[in-house]
Amino acid sequence: MLAVRSPHEAYRRVDFDARVNGATPAELVHLCYDHLVSALGTAIHANKIGDNSLKSRSLTRALTSITALQLGVNGQDGVAGALHQLYEGARRTILDSALRFDSARLAQIRTDFMEIGQALRGT
Repeated sequence: MLAVRSPHEAYRRVDFDARVNGATPAELVHLCYDHLVSALGTAIHANKIGDNSLKSRSLTRALTSITALQLGVNGQDGVAGALHQLYEGARRTILDSALRFDSARLAQIRTDFMEIGQALRGT
């Protein structure tokens, strides 16, 4: 097992693991959206305060969420095709930000996924 760097990180991982165990497919999608929104927010904050290590970890968490979402899409037509495009565009932007951080683009992706997540929940 990897060493946990902080109590906050330990709590986050335990919470995440507990939510994943026994979750339905729809709950896993919601979890990935929540995880992505949180990771992007943390990356933007870390960039503002100059914490490159936290920014890097947060971008990695965001990529993990996008990858999980991409793997969960079946097919290429209709909604599946649109989801593939959405997720791939977000993935490229996150990867690009590892080299040239773009807070505005990441904030827009964060807002988009927050809104989509709320719509999926019906809130």
